[in-house]
Amino acid sequence: MAINTSRTRRAALSALGVITAVGLLAGCGSGTPGEAAGGGGGSEGVTTIQFWHRTFTPVENDWYKDIVKKFNASQKEIKVVDTEVPADAWDQKMKAAQAAGKAPDIYTHSGSIQDAVNAGQLYELNKVVDQSKLDEIIDPAQPVSQIGGKYYAYPLLLEPQTVLFWNKAMLDKAGVDSTKGPETWDDLLAACAKIQPTLAKGTYCISPASDAATFAWSTVGQQYNFAGHTALTDDWTKPDINNDGYKDLMSKYKTLWDKGYMPKQALAAYVEGKDFGQQKVAFKVSGSWMMSEIGSDYKDMLSNTGVGAFPNAANADGRTATTLGNFKWVIDAKSKNAEAAGKFLEWSLAGDPQNLVPFFVGTQFTKVPVRASVQEAVAADEKAADAPWSKVVIDDIAPTAIPEPTYPWDVSLAVGTAMETVMKGAASPDKAIATAEAAIQKVIDRDKLPEKAPKN
Repeated sequence: MAINTSRTRRAALSALGVITAVGLLAGCGSGTPGEAAGGGGGSEGVTTIQFWHRTFTPVENDWYKDIVKKFNASQKEIKVVDTEVPADAWDQKMKAAQAAGKAPDIYTHSGSIQDAVNAGQLYELNKVVDQSKLDEIIDPAQPVSQIGGKYYAYPLLLEPQTVLFWNKAMLDKAGVDSTKGPETWDDLLAACAKIQPTLAKGTYCISPASDAATFAWSTVGQQYNFAGHTALTDDWTKPDINNDGYKDLMSKYKTLWDKGYMPKQALAAYVEGKDFGQQKVAFKVSGSWMMSEIGSDYKDMLSNTGVGAFPNAANADGRTATTLGNFKWVIDAKSKNAEAAGKFLEWSLAGDPQNLVPFFVGTQFTKVPVRASVQEAVAADEKAADAPWSKVVIDDIAPTAIPEPTYPWDVSLAVGTAMETVMKGAASPDKAIATAEAAIQKVIDRDKLPEKAPKN
């Protein structure tokens, strides 16, 4: 299974109640999971297509429902039937539909597309979407959209998965510069040393990732930042984690743990901002999406929140420390109405930028549009002036973030497990890395990864 961080994040949010699973809703029509792909032609020559998307936040759900309604009202040849699927039920229902040959014509997709393309599940968009529209996809989104020049996905958004947030008042109280975030890990640890003596009982300097699964997906950018590469050799023949870079990264989290700068038991999940909103931590590490929660649930914290790039390793030489998550739309390879699905996709995601502005405004300017024209339209919205973090996310963090890895999730989980083990002192870096190497090698052999290694 390929790493699927957006899915992991959203599933976790669903379980936490940040996203409410509202059951299967038909936003426009009565589509139900499991219907035959396409639905065939309708009355008077109307082509009906099925569109599935996950349950997201209320504002995102409203946008999906609205974009389908607007498209259906814009023309008379195609009718889109919108089905909202609870996030925690998505994988099961999609796999069942695909196995039965009844997948929807078009649906949302998170994580790498490599495995889906290898399995022949995705339709080539070049055949149904104008090339000029595909060319508008910005460079950071290209790796998640196409393979070998053939497009199989059109992104709705990009999301930096590792962003540093800080409580300005707590930093000011400790005599730490609150106008900018720490640039390196050494700066961060020095700040924590000053902040810790000023904290009330039950509050901490920082709330970072702290468990194997979260380390697995949230620290890929940090792994690159410290080591100059991620967990496999370029040809995917063996693990590449037994080096000073990975050991140094693990030791940094052990320092946070040993010195009590972070809580021994997480006060909130990595994906949510409750601990930060309740002012129990001076620094919070999460994805860019956290500002949506702060803006909606902790409005009094908006002016007291600093936002910046995650700190670098001392020898990072400008290498990024965050991974770029994404969410995309794809067309099913077996769709009988791929051309109609392509027209819906092109109109919704690649058409008038104003179709997309409500989505990015509604999500508090925390996500990155994948077209320059949409970025400009979003920035021109009158509410943008009240969201200064948007410029930091779009201009300072996203452009240099690395795409999610395309190797299997089990590889990332082996690294995450090693990081948690070292952090908690259950094993030395050498021993934890040796265990992870053995686990990764099994994945390499099991999945014949050298045959699937990226050619570019």
